[in-house]
Amino acid sequence: MSEKTIEGSGKGFLVLLLPISFVIIVLVTTWKFLLAFLVLLIGLNVWQQYQWQQWCQRVNPIFSQLVRENQGKITPVDLAIRGNFPGTQAKRYLDSKASEFGASILPAGDGEVYYFITGSILGNILDSSEPVKQLATPTVTKEARSLLAPPPSTEPVAVETEAELPPPVVTEEVKQNLAKQLIFGSLIQSELAKRLNVYSSTVYKRRNDPDFPEWTRSRDPDGIAWTFSEKTKEFFPLEENS
Repeated sequence: MSEKTIEGSGKGFLVLLLPISFVIIVLVTTWKFLLAFLVLLIGLNVWQQYQWQQWCQRVNPIFSQLVRENQGKITPVDLAIRGNFPGTQAKRYLDSKASEFGASILPAGDGEVYYFITGSILGNILDSSEPVKQLATPTVTKEARSLLAPPPSTEPVAVETEAELPPPVVTEEVKQNLAKQLIFGSLIQSELAKRLNVYSSTVYKRRNDPDFPEWTRSRDPDGIAWTFSEKTKEFFPLEENS
């Protein structure tokens, strides 16, 4: 290598060595201050997390009450007004709850709406849903009916009635289960159907009929008449409503 090449390499090394040496000197002289600053940052972060957890514990009862009152639908404005704290904190809290419970977040105007599905809300949705409609029966012409008609028979033909479950065998366990149902004072559609020993769709079709109480009385094991409440989507003993 020529003398000029060696001299250029030496100058380049000195250019890199000077800032590296300066950084090392600064770290050696100030490492205590840097360590204290790092520990302070970690402690501040831990303290903020602790403060946030304590604040969430105080807001949890307000959140639970709003979920029950609004059928699972909450906005940051609702939570901020009820708890009397800033909207940014309310939104941060709802974001954490939505991530925890898997809630749906939908846009609404200039804000967002959080939907939390609870067991009672899901039960009301399933009870109020209509049963699957049967397909329309295809029309059959007289000519096709004559070809498909079976030969006349002298035996009496039994008239088909609505399909019902066979009469239950009333055991001691069944009696205990029926007694437990009456403790709560109200039943949902599926529970009443089991009590009356019919299909849930049968209860759904008959619940608004004028003779529904008498129909349930004739099928109830204890002879209790039941009535339907449109407001709560539940069934109550008629004796308690009278």
